[in-house]
Amino acid sequence: MALALDDKWIWDFWLVTDHSGMFHIFYLQAPKSLGNPDLRHWNVSIGHAVSTDLTNWTVKPDVLAPSPQPAWDDKSTWTGSVVRHDGRWYMFYTGTSHAEEGLVQRVGMAWSDDLDHWEKHPDPLIEADSRWYERLGDMWFDEAWRDPWVFLGADGYYHALITARSNTGEKLDRGCVGHARSEDLFNWEVCEPISTPGGFGQLEVPQVHEIDDRHFLIFCCDDHLLSDVQRQKSGGGTGTFYMSADDALGPFAVAGSRPLEVDMAGSAYAGRMIAGDGVQYLSWLRNGPDGAFVGELSDPRKVLHTGEGIELS
Repeated sequence: MALALDDKWIWDFWLVTDHSGMFHIFYLQAPKSLGNPDLRHWNVSIGHAVSTDLTNWTVKPDVLAPSPQPAWDDKSTWTGSVVRHDGRWYMFYTGTSHAEEGLVQRVGMAWSDDLDHWEKHPDPLIEADSRWYERLGDMWFDEAWRDPWVFLGADGYYHALITARSNTGEKLDRGCVGHARSEDLFNWEVCEPISTPGGFGQLEVPQVHEIDDRHFLIFCCDDHLLSDVQRQKSGGGTGTFYMSADDALGPFAVAGSRPLEVDMAGSAYAGRMIAGDGVQYLSWLRNGPDGAFVGELSDPRKVLHTGEGIELS
């Protein structure tokens, strides 16, 4: 059965495969004893589970939590990704601080030799650059700079795709995929966005995956953060969307995005793709038929390349 915890909600997650072929999932979690799932973001830790088939999961000890105060990540540790470099695993994740009331997001890193035990780098490594990106107080309710998806590019650089907002445009047109690059994972250069604006207030949990020589970038957004033009074009709804390009770094035209797993109920959110018996797709289950928050992982589905785009089996 899909991953569900008796005592905790789970939501955003990221996946990596070790050298034995075992799938590792890292996920945001919060205790159900909070009562109100809206409180989960500020009561978060990062859990860990393993599987051989993306369906049957074995839960392992938790891996990360907010640091003791004062620290750049002492209020929250949010969504990230894992890469392997020079024989070691590196997890990039989002952090916020009490000093800034959780309103400024930054990207930091932890490392591990076994995917079970992690040591944090003491400082954030990637921050928004006002040359291209909106900062706190410009227009939005926080400074969006989160959900880093890190991968090794064909150019030999590591690239981070980041949920961000452009510093120009209308409020619901500023959502973009931020970009930074590094040769060593410790020193990062922030670059201009790899996407052009297109009617989304934010593009959460971005991930790029190559299918049949085409690069597909998936992201998620809530219906109320779509512009009127985008809602009319896509039909509206909450969930995971996608866009495509010839290169992993785009440019991606957000205006041409298509829905992948979207409905008005917000049934599922923040889909991820991973290689395994073709390309597999998972998301977390957000709302049930009665509108109640679920907070569990979905079963995997295959991603089918239709020639014109992608769809789920």
